[in-house]
Amino acid sequence: MGTVTLGVSIAVPEPHGSLLQERRAGFGDPAAHGIPTHVTLLPPTEADEARLPEIAAHLAAIAAHSEPFAMRLAGTGTFRPLSPVVYVRLVEGAADCDRLQQLVRDGAGPVPRELQFPYHPHVTVAHGIAEEAMDRAYEDLAGYEAAWTCRSFALYEQGADEVWRKLCDYEFGSGRTISAVPAQGGSPVDAPAVTP
Repeated sequence: MGTVTLGVSIAVPEPHGSLLQERRAGFGDPAAHGIPTHVTLLPPTEADEARLPEIAAHLAAIAAHSEPFAMRLAGTGTFRPLSPVVYVRLVEGAADCDRLQQLVRDGAGPVPRELQFPYHPHVTVAHGIAEEAMDRAYEDLAGYEAAWTCRSFALYEQGADEVWRKLCDYEFGSGRTISAVPAQGGSPVDAPAVTP
């Protein structure tokens, strides 16, 4: 077994996820179709493939002790000039996302991770493209709004083709996965029920 590149995120549900993904592609971002629309909880992190069951159990335990919460997107923001990113702002649910990402990255857990920048939950709609296209993304989505109830988060793996694929969904309050697919070249990543 080798290493895998993992991420944990909250998916932006349909129809909002596909709409923002298509808009991202329309701005000329070549990564658009390889990255499902999301709010990051754990950025790309290398992990030992043998630890996948332990990681899955860690995430299931976090989900078991979490409750659904409201999320709302509204307007745009940017990390420029520090980082070439334009994003849709998360205006409701940020504190809940912050709590989850801290639990996921907990130094005592199987995926400890220091962040390069302070955590700022958002939905990327343009990254590393021409400045004019970044400006257009910022302006075109300035009036964008979407709202939903977040009921789960998911574990993803980045393939050799740089496409992110979902391994498992973790439903809040249940301590179980609600879907699982085989990891590349491996068995399904499925965590047992976790009781408080």
